Amino acid sequence: MTVLLFVLGVLLFVVGVALSIGLHELGHLIPGKLFGVKVTQYFIGFGPTLWSRRRGETEYGVKAVPLGGYVKLIGMLPPGKGEDPSRLRSTDTSMVSKMIAEARAAEYELVGPGDEDRLFYRLPWWKKLIVMASGVATNLVLAFLLFAVVFMGYGVAVSTTTIDTVSQCVIAVTAADLDQPQRECTADDPEAPAKAAGILPGDRVVSFNGREVDEWSDLQSAIRANDAGPAVIGVVRDGEHLTLRTNTTVSTRPDPDDAEAVSRSGFLGVAPRQVIERQDAAFVVTTMAKSTWQTIEGIASLPVKLYHVGRAAIGLEERDQNGPMSVVGAGRVAGEMTSLADTPVQGFMSVLALLAGLNLFLGMLNLVPLLPLDGGQMAGAIYEGLRRGFARVSGRPDPGFVDIARLLPVGYVMASVILVASVVLIYADIVAPITLQ
Repeated sequence: MTVLLFVLGVLLFVVGVALSIGLHELGHLIPGKLFGVKVTQYFIGFGPTLWSRRRGETEYGVKAVPLGGYVKLIGMLPPGKGEDPSRLRSTDTSMVSKMIAEARAAEYELVGPGDEDRLFYRLPWWKKLIVMASGVATNLVLAFLLFAVVFMGYGVAVSTTTIDTVSQCVIAVTAADLDQPQRECTADDPEAPAKAAGILPGDRVVSFNGREVDEWSDLQSAIRANDAGPAVIGVVRDGEHLTLRTNTTVSTRPDPDDAEAVSRSGFLGVAPRQVIERQDAAFVVTTMAKSTWQTIEGIASLPVKLYHVGRAAIGLEERDQNGPMSVVGAGRVAGEMTSLADTPVQGFMSVLALLAGLNLFLGMLNLVPLLPLDGGQMAGAIYEGLRRGFARVSGRPDPGFVDIARLLPVGYVMASVILVASVVLIYADIVAPITLQ
């Protein structure tokens, strides 16, 4: 059964990734066609073609390597000034110039008679922006909808004031222990204050030192702030109100504000019972906003994290369990989510949340204003609009289309970086995988 759930989790993730890619590319395809651009190809994946079918002037299909997708919008690069776009430059120029010239020529191989007004670069700048931004918007909307399904349709684990477990002893936690299972109590460990007070699993805490307790976070804050002081705890047990007394102790515990740090604070020795509660739309919005900022920070620190992934891949350090991973690693994690979950529904929802995070990452990554990412074309369109608008206001001649082809060398470097990063992540996910166990 565990193996079956693992496989189902992986399949669910793979299908979700394929749909996410397909919808992203539809975000380019649909407005492109609506604006009259000639679109010759719509593919999910790269490499050898597994299946394709032509409908009208567009070939739709699936390729062997599911690491992305593309839509072929004809005429994304404008011809150079004074150049015939149908002919390759034959003069002796630099390697970069030849590269740009060949790219321009390749753009026009599929341009037929009557297609001159259906080229992407000839669109008004705002239409170009819509075509390119629609793919990004599709990922962001999909992320929001998936988060909504998980949080509003299923819910999230919420800590209650009902006690789930009571610690038998006090064991100080160091930063090195955060990712490790807690050791067993020994005779040398002092008794936990909660055990000394007689608190039992199932007790519902209603007050702490005379103050009412409505939420677990309130109780947790009160305990941490109590240091080694006296603790008068009101609980409800089997419908009966009881008052229990003890003294909290100061111990090194995980910091509630920083998952990777510890701090010294008051300690009682209880853990809350958790229940699944559905959330409202406001929770989805705030979670999406918080996740967006975390994604931006993650993208900014990606080069450093990739360096450490590379070191982990060759055995020089431990793999950061919170670091980046490829679709291979994410698929493995999806399988573990479904196989380790308490219920199949919980595992299914965990995979949907993983897909939501993936779509959010793809959307934000494609906003980076560099080719070959969508943000490169978007930046060119915005610059073209600003340049033409300034010329119009100042009474100057229209400067014409922005020559995005000049950014191709940067695009080729970025494409190489993305390819190398993908290979490193995939290799690391095979030899030093991130695991939930």
